[in-house]
Amino acid sequence: MADYGHELLFGTFLTPVAEQAQRVVALARLTEQVGLDLVTVQDHPYQARFLDTWTLLSVIAASTSTVRVSPNVANLPLRPPAVLARSVATLDILSGGRVELGLGAGAFWEAIAAVGGPRLNAAQGVDALAEGIEVIRAVWATGGGSVRLDGRYHRVWGAHPGPAPAHDVGIWLGAYKRRMLGLTGRLADGWLPSSAYAAPDALPAMNAAVDEAATGAGRSPGDVRRLYNISGAFTGSGRDFLRGPAEVWAEQLAELTLTQGMSAYILASDDPDDIRRFAAEVVPGVRELVAAERGGSGPSAAEVRGTSAAVIPPAQVRGVVPALGVTPTPDDGVRLADVQVWDESTRPTGPDPDPDRVYTSRQRAAGQHLVDIHDHLRKELTEIRGLVDQVTTGAMDPGAARSHINTMTMRQNNWTVGTYCESYCRLVTTHHTLEDQSLFPHLRRSDPRLAPVVDRLQQEHHAIHEVLEGVDRALVAFVGRPDGHRELRAAMDLLTDTLLSHLSYEERELVEPLARLGLH
Repeated sequence: MADYGHELLFGTFLTPVAEQAQRVVALARLTEQVGLDLVTVQDHPYQARFLDTWTLLSVIAASTSTVRVSPNVANLPLRPPAVLARSVATLDILSGGRVELGLGAGAFWEAIAAVGGPRLNAAQGVDALAEGIEVIRAVWATGGGSVRLDGRYHRVWGAHPGPAPAHDVGIWLGAYKRRMLGLTGRLADGWLPSSAYAAPDALPAMNAAVDEAATGAGRSPGDVRRLYNISGAFTGSGRDFLRGPAEVWAEQLAELTLTQGMSAYILASDDPDDIRRFAAEVVPGVRELVAAERGGSGPSAAEVRGTSAAVIPPAQVRGVVPALGVTPTPDDGVRLADVQVWDESTRPTGPDPDPDRVYTSRQRAAGQHLVDIHDHLRKELTEIRGLVDQVTTGAMDPGAARSHINTMTMRQNNWTVGTYCESYCRLVTTHHTLEDQSLFPHLRRSDPRLAPVVDRLQQEHHAIHEVLEGVDRALVAFVGRPDGHRELRAAMDLLTDTLLSHLSYEERELVEPLARLGLH
């Protein structure tokens, strides 16, 4: 299993068509609004019908506030590396550290030469790129002396370095052939192929070439992030790569993450519906599947709430089956809100487990699966509560806090919610939808004794959805009213109470049935 330790990123790969300039910028804003991480734009300066990529990225950065921006990939033969380095650093400073540098050696040499660039062959292009990376890094390294490189393709002699970028900008190389893959492993921060030119079955050998070069250069293969430009359709049988329902996309991309270490997926599409669906259905599915497979321990309920509740011994928690070896997360009993949306005393319980049953390792994994998914939701909730704490307890002054929340706010189809909270709400909703449509019917069919529990869990899903809508309304109130912080904190307290209680109840009742009956 490949795991290079990088967080998952998702973004868009837009076409800079000059006749649709405002639409391109609108698609970039949509990328941010639906909660994606990255906007990238192809760079072909010899293409007369395209906008200049660097100018466009500057406008996109000025029109957004959270997404990263990057060329995909910058055409180095037509962008002198010392000048490109300063352009990157300048935009990174102005955007608050939101720029990455996708970089390429060039390919269409006749077109490059037609607008005044060099006419090189493939091998020369790789060598020129290596020199260019050295120049770029030297210009960014403001702590050293003047930049001096007397290369075959790039000569910079005595230039003063600077400005330095606002953050450690990643250099991501578009690479396919062995020499370029070797260069990526030796010098780059990321590898950025496209599925149209590097299909999934080609990735293992290419990955191995990057790893080998990194190791040979004294680097860890994990130093090189693996990104992937992808394209597909939400129609089809699902037998082909990214040709089918969103859940097939999620499964295929999660598999690439788990087996090939790919950690960023960039959708090549100019269709707003595709972008919305990718963000709403595919991204949460990938995150959930990867989190469940990787496992790990999430925060406890007390840690999410920020309390010091007593630890309940596992043997005292209903749902613990010693032979299973999976411990449901207990409900610590702490409640932050003044109201409750349901009566916990009326929750039904399922059948008692067979004390003599022996579980296989595969069955144990199925039981652990639910806990792992919930741990991810708890971890995300901790981060959301941290954000709310910042904007409601004076970590930022009221004016700055209100401005910060306002820049995060999404207004589309009468649905208004902060970007971070919107992403989390979507994650929870997608998890519940998958359970309602797939998992719960399976459990009802397999063991009718679970029907009362499953019915109650579905009822609680609807109640939690209402609570999530309350968070949305509270965010609007926070932006619009001086005392809105009280409503926002109360809404987050209620979400914390209901969601953590629900997750613990579900684990208590379903961990053993999932081990016994499977996930499907």
